Amino acid sequence: MTTLYYTHEACLRHDTGPGHPECAERLRAVDAALDGPGFGALERRVPPLADADALGAVHRDDYVQSVLDAIPATGYARLDPDTVVSEGSGEAALRAAGALIAAVDAVNAGEAKNAFCAVRPPGHHAVPGRAMGFCLFNNVAIGAARARSKPGLQRVAVVDFDVHHGNGTQAAFAAEPELFFGSSHQYPFYPGSGGAGETGCGNIVNAPLPAGAGPTEFRAAWTDRILPALDAFAPQLVLISAGFDAHAADPLAAINVDEEDFRWITAEIAAIAESHAEGRIVSTLEGGYDLDALAASAAAHVAALIAA
Repeated sequence: MTTLYYTHEACLRHDTGPGHPECAERLRAVDAALDGPGFGALERRVPPLADADALGAVHRDDYVQSVLDAIPATGYARLDPDTVVSEGSGEAALRAAGALIAAVDAVNAGEAKNAFCAVRPPGHHAVPGRAMGFCLFNNVAIGAARARSKPGLQRVAVVDFDVHHGNGTQAAFAAEPELFFGSSHQYPFYPGSGGAGETGCGNIVNAPLPAGAGPTEFRAAWTDRILPALDAFAPQLVLISAGFDAHAADPLAAINVDEEDFRWITAEIAAIAESHAEGRIVSTLEGGYDLDALAASAAAHVAALIAA
């Protein structure tokens, strides 16, 4: 069965300004890598615009409106010191969230076993009432909420291997026992959350890694902590916050894994999804700021999804 691939040119028009690491070139690098040999099984689809109801399943209505109202007609505006918006940012953010919604619907309907959403802005730092860390709306949490609105999809898991802790996803999930969040990330580090003692209502599993950790520590975090908890949760759908900034070449962090580690963890997650969720996975791009490492890592990740 094919792997779905959601992306949209509007995501390139989210202009964050000169020198900003979360730039359109990231998406161009991923798209070029996935246009190469070995990716003929990808079925490209155009994501819709997310509507207010879908966003409101995670974010406060006043917050959603404040983000859209902040989009400038020209130039740039800042929602926090790191999070820049420009004329094209509103549509990009709605397409990014819409990609998760469409992918969840398609995978749930059996149109494909899994999907990858190459979209920006990323989402896992966005909390219900605030933008932060380059993120406007929490795309993966919106996808999880969409899944839970469907009959028979109540136990939904998000796993996150971005080098930065997905504080926004954790905040949205912490009081919901039928949602699971598991994350490996550098700690202590931005955004300051993600300690091992943060467990929500028993549904949160954080595996913090010290600066300088490499493949051995990364794989042990997943093998010893996150994957057993995910298996025990028995998800009916798995969503992945696929950040590739734990790569050794990435300029924004200090974890030293490579594309083969991302291929490995994708295959491990897929095996658990196969056991409990008929293989259903929806993955979405989060971080990754060295263009060559990002392209190679995304290609390894999607190749593992295709092979699942």
